Amino acid sequence: MAKNWAVTIGINGYRNLQRLKYAVQDAESIQRFLQEDLKIQTAYYFSDNSPPIQQDYGPELDSSPTYTSLRRFFRVRFEEPFLQTGDNLWFFFAGHGIRHQDRDYLMPIDGDPGDIGDTGIPLHYISERLRRSGADNIVMVIDACRSELGRRGGIGIGEEKQQGVITLFSCSPHESSYEIEDLQQGAFTYALLESLQIQGEGNCATVERLYHRLRQRVPQLSQQYKKPQQTPYGVIEPPTKYHLILLQDKTKASDIVALKNDALQAEAQRNFKLAEQLWIHILAVSPADHDAVEAVIRLTRISDIPESPPQPLTQQSSQLSRSSSNQNRERLSSPPKVPVMTDHDNHSTRTSAIEELINEFRNSRDRGKWVIPVCGSGFSKHIINKERLESVHGRK
Repeated sequence: MAKNWAVTIGINGYRNLQRLKYAVQDAESIQRFLQEDLKIQTAYYFSDNSPPIQQDYGPELDSSPTYTSLRRFFRVRFEEPFLQTGDNLWFFFAGHGIRHQDRDYLMPIDGDPGDIGDTGIPLHYISERLRRSGADNIVMVIDACRSELGRRGGIGIGEEKQQGVITLFSCSPHESSYEIEDLQQGAFTYALLESLQIQGEGNCATVERLYHRLRQRVPQLSQQYKKPQQTPYGVIEPPTKYHLILLQDKTKASDIVALKNDALQAEAQRNFKLAEQLWIHILAVSPADHDAVEAVIRLTRISDIPESPPQPLTQQSSQLSRSSSNQNRERLSSPPKVPVMTDHDNHSTRTSAIEELINEFRNSRDRGKWVIPVCGSGFSKHIINKERLESVHGRK
């Protein structure tokens, strides 16, 4: 069963920046949704008036969103991995965000706009610490760019790409994010919570559907409440995360099919690390999925094949080896074609698609030896004996 952890931050009472009205309420609402609806196992909450954070061991954590408290939290808590592949980590921030010297910064409660570099927290630092958790599904939701006159301030935040992280910003670069008095919330957070709670076929269980609805709904709210244009902006890294399932209890059959297609394509491209992550995520949603179980076993067997030690070559044998290597590369240059599955494919069709992928490894023959890709440094190719490979795959 996948673990779900979260970090939520909401700041109203800025000491050196325009105070906000509803950032704390937004963070509280997100925290409540994550705990009650997503059943988050562990949630760290920082706000103007949040209680100290209890720990399994050691003293309580100071939950005031100051520069010192937040930097120490990210430094200490994320020093060692505590989650793993298939687990989810949510990060939500409501407050001020500022772009400074080509970097995006989130401003703590005591941040100084005259000294952003030393009192703001770089977004790339936060994403780097979150990645240290070990979770491969990290979702950052930033309701920033808020300032005076109902705006959450900052200029250009969102232009910096966070590698390996799903990042959803409340507005596009050079726009502002607005608080709406009638709703007593930020427009973006209101639309986010509304979207996450949709039931039925139109739900927002995946990153793709959630993002598309936010792009439609927030501008509608801006127009309805006579606010300037505000359009959410997302940076999805890597692109396969578009199909990530955020709400497991609302998963549709087509969501699983999309992930399987991505996993098969990753295998075809010999990106075995990504393929393994995708198959494990499918198992987190559907633990009894036969295709996913079979794929994880297959990838484990491939990664367990040892590398052959390099052999010294004479000049003549080196030339022959290069010629043979070139021939092998030609045979392997085109990745296998992976059939795209649809919602109507039955189990046997999906299984045959995986079998076709396995056959790609078995059909590259070279005088009784097979050339297969092996997990490892650079996913290098190795030649192994045919008997060895058949033994690994359980064939006689």
